Amino acid sequence: MTPWPGHNERVRQSVSLPPSIARRVQALAKRRRISANRVIVDLIESGLDAKEREKIAFFELADRVAHTSDDAEQKRLKEELARLTFGEP
Repeated sequence: MTPWPGHNERVRQSVSLPPSIARRVQALAKRRRISANRVIVDLIESGLDAKEREKIAFFELADRVAHTSDDAEQKRLKEELARLTFGEP
């Protein structure tokens, strides 16, 4: 039984890469002995997973800010939350 209908279907997408990125993808594909397409898919999956982890970390931190009663800890957590949201100052 498959986990969901159509899970093995592929959707063709066209992506234009800057030459420097394309060279890096080709080099990685050659080193790993896989297709450039597989490298791109792996990189996209890794990036999506990383973004999901960032989102989870953000909401966990926001929850900690909301539930802490220690003013110093709350200030520290708010600063950390600001860094996550806006980047390093």
